[in-house]
Amino acid sequence: MAIRKVVIAQPRGYCAGVEMAVETVERTLQRHGAPVYVFHEIVHNQHVVQDFTRRGVRFVQSIDEVPRRAKLVLSAHGVSPAVWQKAKEQQIEIVIDATCPLVDKVHREVRKFAARGYWIILIGHERHDEIVGTSGEAPERIRIVADVADARAVDIPDPEKVIVLTQTTLSVDDTREVIDVLKERFPRMITPAKEDICYATQNRQDAVKQLAGEVELILVIGSRNSENSNQLCKVARARRTTAYLIDDHHAIDPSWLAGVERIGITSGASAPERLVQETADFFKGQGAEITYLGFAEENIHFALPPELDSENLPR
Repeated sequence: MAIRKVVIAQPRGYCAGVEMAVETVERTLQRHGAPVYVFHEIVHNQHVVQDFTRRGVRFVQSIDEVPRRAKLVLSAHGVSPAVWQKAKEQQIEIVIDATCPLVDKVHREVRKFAARGYWIILIGHERHDEIVGTSGEAPERIRIVADVADARAVDIPDPEKVIVLTQTTLSVDDTREVIDVLKERFPRMITPAKEDICYATQNRQDAVKQLAGEVELILVIGSRNSENSNQLCKVARARRTTAYLIDDHHAIDPSWLAGVERIGITSGASAPERLVQETADFFKGQGAEITYLGFAEENIHFALPPELDSENLPR
């Protein structure tokens, strides 16, 4: 049985933070030429990383890998003060900060509340680049909580002065149960403002919930180390809809499609739109009808770092 209908979720794909970060690397290459060094993957997508690598971008896991007088871009996920200090000590010529403004806002809140003597519970995954960077702002006052079990066990020296913050790639749904447990344990805890939850993460998950009601299977385009892409699969499965995470249409296993007539396609916030269109074309070439389903328009854009002001670029 062939796929009759493909429904593409709206919104999907690049968020404003990813657009800004990818464009930052593009502009840095234009202005300075290769090699450009990037601390960690600029965004968590293998196609983006491989494309930049072919063009002379070198992704590094340590500032020690960056030569003096090099050009360095810091990834969208943010870094700790220790990384900034190391870059200064290494005498790196140009350091351009591509941290997503929503991540930077969480960094500022950590600094503010730590200075006031609060204990900070950070909901997220300990090894994720964003959590590593954020926790580095005040490591002695931060406790990282990944799930409900962690929330029940976390030890806070002063239960009267607690604030909870979250990894931006988690949604309200992802954190609700954890925050509920923490509220029971710490009734005076300050909870994150709604605007601290990444608008793009929430919008993409809401779109998948709607999509799950219309199709039998959902393909999520994104890389395995992309937190928000994995969460889109999780949301679909919670709606009892089969979902698979794929890097591109070449990863589709024909056995997944047996007996399926309607499939949905979405993509994580770091996945290029061309991968969605290539996947749609793959099914269109087999006779499938392509339609779109969605509800949220996104008109958010973040400015490029000041070092890359377009007026100062070579013409």
